Parts: sequence; C-alpha cells; structure tokens
Amino acid sequence: MEKTEFKLAAPIQAHGEEVSVLNIRRPTVAEIRALKVLPYTLGETMLPVLDMEAACKYLAICAAIPASSVNQLELSDLNTLAWQVVGFFMPSNTEAPTT
Repeated sequence: MEKTEFKLAAPIQAHGEEVSVLNIRRPTVAEIRALKVLPYTLGETMLPVLDMEAACKYLAICAAIPASSVNQLELSDLNTLAWQVVGFFMPSNTEAPTT
C-alpha cells in the first residue's frame, strides 16, 4: 500500500522511540467500516467540515501510531494531517473551492 511521508514540526514518542517523520497510508474499507464514522461531515455549503475526533482515530490507524502519540502532535501538524485524511475520501478530480 502506498504511503506518504510527512515530516513533523516537532518529534513525538511512538512505540518507545522518538519519531520525526510519519508514513501515512489510505485507510482500508475494513478499517473505515470498523470505525463506523467518516473524518468529516458535509456543511450547509456541501463542503467537508472536519470531525477532529474521527480524524484522530484514522491518524492512529493510517500512521500506525498509538492514540497517545496522536495526542502529542503539534497543532499545525495535527491540522495538516487531519485534512490529509479527509482528502483520502475525496475524488481525485475535486477542485479546491474558490469562494
């Protein structure tokens, strides 16, 4: 399965080691079904609205780190990674909103 490398702004502890780079992969259908929630909802304008709690659960799975390690992420890293997870669910031809 293809992974994307993400360099963290600040290292975290995961599996007893210091980690400064995460390798993120797409979740599998089985993992999505097991979580029973998407990492976003659709807002009034039909644009995705981040569900941070769900996105954090996906991050633990997709980066193969414990939930306690997700809690150590810098806020800017958390935000970027959470939106990366949401992006896994969007069609590849989706354009960014202009308004």
